[in-house]
Amino acid sequence: MDAIPPAVRVLGETSVRADQDAYKQLATLAARGVAVVSAVQGRWDVAATVTDFLSVSYDPPTMVVSLFGLSRIAEAVTSSGRFAVSLLAHDQRGLADRLGAPGAPLVGLLDQVPHSRREPLAPVVIDSALAWFELRVVATQDAATHVLVVGEVVATCATARWSARPLVRWRSEYQ
Repeated sequence: MDAIPPAVRVLGETSVRADQDAYKQLATLAARGVAVVSAVQGRWDVAATVTDFLSVSYDPPTMVVSLFGLSRIAEAVTSSGRFAVSLLAHDQRGLADRLGAPGAPLVGLLDQVPHSRREPLAPVVIDSALAWFELRVVATQDAATHVLVVGEVVATCATARWSARPLVRWRSEYQ
């Protein structure tokens, strides 16, 4: 059994204010799927790796993604009003790392990544993803350093790889 990290306090009946380091360590215990969020900004395709997204409703189909508020992808999604979420497979860690790196170049970002779009000016989807969702922004909400983007799903597709294992992040590592 792993020892409890030193920044984490085991609490009894009393409550204390959450410690940032302890929160970060404990939050990584939730396994999360890995996806690529993409949008079009001007004439550029913008994309970034995310792990904080969820299905909110089936009627109407709705998802939420959490994006760092000062990021290029947050600006692209909110200004364009459209975005896509491509769910990554277990063997796409390299793509997740590349698109998740801070300061990734805008020009040529997706040149080596097979992708397509449903129609002109639609956000790109990763061809080798497990599945993808195209969404229309219906609401945004600032939350600390992030913006929560609520999107109504306007198109979906399961790819030929839909039965492959998903890429999952747990304890700050890909699994």
